[in-house]
Amino acid sequence: MILPSINSAEYDYALPAERIAKFPLNNRDDSKLLIYNGQTISETVFSNLPDVLPDNALLVFNNTKVIRARLRFFKATGACIEIFCLEPHAPSSIELAFKQTEQVEWVCMAGNLKKWKEGEVSTNIRISNRNIKISATIAERLNENLIVRFCWNDTSLTFADILEAAGQTPIPPYLEREAVDLDAERYQTVYSKYKGSVAAPTAGLHFTVNVLQRLSCNGIQSAELTLHVGAGTFKPVKSDLATEHRMHTEHFTVSLNTLKQLEAHKGQIIAVGTTSVRTLESLYIAGVKRALSQPFNVIHQWDGFAYPPNLTMKEALGCLINYMEKHHQTLFDASTSIMIVPGYKLKAIDGLITNFHQPRSTLLLLIAAFVGNDWKNIYRYAINNHFRFLSYGDSSLLMKQS
Repeated sequence: MILPSINSAEYDYALPAERIAKFPLNNRDDSKLLIYNGQTISETVFSNLPDVLPDNALLVFNNTKVIRARLRFFKATGACIEIFCLEPHAPSSIELAFKQTEQVEWVCMAGNLKKWKEGEVSTNIRISNRNIKISATIAERLNENLIVRFCWNDTSLTFADILEAAGQTPIPPYLEREAVDLDAERYQTVYSKYKGSVAAPTAGLHFTVNVLQRLSCNGIQSAELTLHVGAGTFKPVKSDLATEHRMHTEHFTVSLNTLKQLEAHKGQIIAVGTTSVRTLESLYIAGVKRALSQPFNVIHQWDGFAYPPNLTMKEALGCLINYMEKHHQTLFDASTSIMIVPGYKLKAIDGLITNFHQPRSTLLLLIAAFVGNDWKNIYRYAINNHFRFLSYGDSSLLMKQS
């Protein structure tokens, strides 16, 4: 396997602080929409998306739901310890972890950790006129994170109930502000369904019920998959060579019906967000692995370069569909740490709806893999024409050159 030599400094750019959107617009679909058709750049507003998409396109949405992952606890001394839940540890299933009614363990990050060497921290909340005490102890120290054991004194409550009542919306750190009530609604897509993300799939934040209805009326089809977004999405590429960056792992699920829909679709496929892209490309690699009779439900960081692209996307999907039907499975459940960088040829999409990403980020590298060096022209246009950047910023529709 030969990896491309990528100098991460080449994917840096000057992002003025005033371009970072600290809050969402009043209306989701009032955001600006940059349109790149493979050659030229233009702009409109996002509410016009149904009128600018190609006929018979299929949009692929990530229907994950952001959880209230930030919790504040206090030591007996009064010191505040903020705990950020990343992913469940025991039980490791997200569904089972949310259903626990006495205790649960999660992999977490913690703020003010120097004041929490050991012992219990706690907080008190009220749910349905009952006083609930929640405590947290360090079960194990990992390299960068902790395994934290949470306990509470009311077995009628699930951990999902606890997070909903005591947690805060985990808005991105680069917003440099506390979460407010507005974030609980706006840092969530209108089509979110399955809890598990600690960061929003932000490309979807622009969609409204009205836009979705107009898309349907225009004959634009839609498909859904679920990838639970991890906090690693905010981790910048600090190494000089991008290939030395360690990519985070995220879990995803795709139904058999969605796989069949993707395989049968004859028009263009447009991913809504980089998380949908990573899931679709992971499906391609899973199909290739299955064709080679190899384990295929774990996609590693550089698998995109490890396997020859000797199948089409439809053929790869067909391998997965055949396996699932043979084993009477209706849901493909897997994990991926795929890193998509320049030099990787995307197999699954013809277009991408996405926001504008941080300098030297894995998300920007993915964009560059899709549009090549034109990413510089796209971002220069966005900065010069007053687009808003990052999670609450404006949007773009990027298409392959026809």
